[in-house]
Parts: sequence; C-alpha cells; structure tokens
Amino acid sequence: MYNLQLKTFFMCNCGKGRTSLKHLNTAQNYQPQTHAAPAQTKPTVIFQYTGKTALTIIGNVTKRSYRFKFSGDIQHVDSNDAMAMKAVPVLKRL
Repeated sequence: MYNLQLKTFFMCNCGKGRTSLKHLNTAQNYQPQTHAAPAQTKPTVIFQYTGKTALTIIGNVTKRSYRFKFSGDIQHVDSNDAMAMKAVPVLKRL
C-alpha cells in the first residue's frame, strides 16, 4: 500500500502586473533549457507538464521539489517519487 502525499501550491497575483508578465510565457521569448538528469545514480522518470499555469510538487518519498514552469515543461523525477506523480492529471509520463 502506498501513502501518496501531493502538495500543490497556488500563488495569487490578484491581477497586479499580470499583463506585464504575459510576455514571459510567450513562445517568442522562450529559450529551451537543458534538463539534465540529476547526478545521482538512481534511475529517473521523465514527466511533462500539460497544465496552463506553473506547478510545484513536493516528492512524497524524497521530499524534493519539482517545479514545472510552463505547459510542456519537462522534469526528471526520482523513481521513488514517480508513483505519486502518476496520480497528477496534468503530468504525462514520457
């Protein structure tokens, strides 16, 4: 039996400066970052975020923070945290 603990953090901007931040998420300003696997020898699982806003998830086993900054962002997730990540509907395992 697994004890899945997922934490989602939402930040309210209350509309202040929201229009000034829109340009940060546009494709023309996007510069791909290399998401290298962690240096550890443990296997990782790759997840892609399909939601509309940013998402931060704390791994239920490792307590590591995984930050998905935009739709389509990819993160290498420790295999120990992967089971809980599968339960998040806006994350797709690659």
